[in-house]
Amino acid sequence: MLTISVPATSANLGPGFDSIGLALDLQLTLTVLGPSQTWQVDHPYGPHVPSDARNLMIKTALSLVPNLQPQHVQVTSDIPLARGLGSSSTAIVAGLVLANELAKAPFTKQELLLKATELEGHPDNVAPAILGGLVVATYDHDQVQAVSLPAPDLYASVYVPNEELLTSASREALPSDLPFKQAIAGSSVGNTLVAALATQNWPVALQLVEQDQFHEQYRAKLVPALATIRQTAHDLGLVGTYLSGAGPTVVTLGQKADLERLQQQLKLNTSLTGQYQLLPVDATGINVHKS
Repeated sequence: MLTISVPATSANLGPGFDSIGLALDLQLTLTVLGPSQTWQVDHPYGPHVPSDARNLMIKTALSLVPNLQPQHVQVTSDIPLARGLGSSSTAIVAGLVLANELAKAPFTKQELLLKATELEGHPDNVAPAILGGLVVATYDHDQVQAVSLPAPDLYASVYVPNEELLTSASREALPSDLPFKQAIAGSSVGNTLVAALATQNWPVALQLVEQDQFHEQYRAKLVPALATIRQTAHDLGLVGTYLSGAGPTVVTLGQKADLERLQQQLKLNTSLTGQYQLLPVDATGINVHKS
């Protein structure tokens, strides 16, 4: 039996728009039950998600290796759909790894990363799903450059609103261009954030996570929980709150005890009706088990 596990990802890490992502210990697991006449996908997502070869994971697998023998697979996942935790990216990565394993692993991780980025459009979700931990990546001219940084010894307080926010709607909120001075300021913060992350200077990094100039201010009206959670964290003396991916999930990074206090306070706010998770960083990325 073949089992593939892929972690959730939190991308757009503050000013690291489309370039910095973090793997979190919330898993999508795909289990191959055996060969079948046609592709069969048992999953928990309901009738609106295909259960045959039209399923995103299977379409992705066949895009890599078109002549795969159909299989009966079972999917379990704790990653919510359309919430900014990389649900589509984990499905893409799971499909690519499925194809690679069924084809006796002819593709390297770098090749899988390039294919995943081509399908997803940006590397900041798929790179940490494949490599694990904290990854800074860029995609240009059909090449992906991904640099793994030391995995933070931090936890993530994750607030997941009940309402979906499609990436397309979140993208529409962004401007077509930025004033030159704002772009320079955003780049300066982003560069310093990478330096702080690389040297594990968490106090500086957590401050800079909140100083994005590229996307959060334009999406804030779509995710009112962001300002509420950030202000509540500030009242407790905590920094490190940012919009995960395209939203609407809001993540605060920090020490476990501090984040437990934050969540206790947030749960007193009746306007925050979503779900809470307290997650460690996943340092492994894709995990393949054969039995």
